[in-house]
Amino acid sequence: MGLDAFAAVCCAIPVLLSLLVVRVAYVLCRSGLPPSKPHAAGLRCLIVLGSGGHTAEMMNILTEIQKDRFTPRYYVAALTDNMSLQKAQVYEKSLIQVEGDREKIIEDAKFMQIYRSREVGQSYITSIGTTLLAVLHAMWLIIRIRPQVIICNGHGTCIPLCASAFILKVLGLGWSSIFYIESIARVKKLSLSGLLLCKLRLADQFFVQWPQLQQKYPRAQCAGHLM
Repeated sequence: MGLDAFAAVCCAIPVLLSLLVVRVAYVLCRSGLPPSKPHAAGLRCLIVLGSGGHTAEMMNILTEIQKDRFTPRYYVAALTDNMSLQKAQVYEKSLIQVEGDREKIIEDAKFMQIYRSREVGQSYITSIGTTLLAVLHAMWLIIRIRPQVIICNGHGTCIPLCASAFILKVLGLGWSSIFYIESIARVKKLSLSGLLLCKLRLADQFFVQWPQLQQKYPRAQCAGHLM
């Protein structure tokens, strides 16, 4: 009986691996394509904030999107980054003054924090544990929010969130369209976050702000200067 069970497991493993490869290929082929069914309601949007200039760029990007199209909006920043969430809150409050519907806009905006994979100056050995914690926390957030759209730009906080969203795609537990906008500071080469998302094809749409970067990375689209 034990040998029969072991043989069954050995036969099942190649089948499962084959199905996994097929599923990954399907997700990669579907990457970047418009949804088969248009959404009448708003799209749950996860906005990943970095620190400093990354957040300033993201605030500029958000002024260009259709607010009623991307609702509710979930802002996520690193646990040690309080300034970015404060800027997002100020931005959402400014929408109240412009659009006037205070209760609706407050309900449409949520603010959350995530563990950082690695702090500045942290040793690589100790960062292994914090990275695993960040990945688990990111997976929990993605499962909880189930975002339909993820918008991020050039900082490490987005990597575990985008990776978690991609895993859920492969498992068929949700579909998030990932939009990555490389920082305007990246003129000649991509950031490490951008390079990973581009080479691993985790992002559905990949934008850069300089034409020479678009020529170097054909998958990227040049969005022009967004600052």
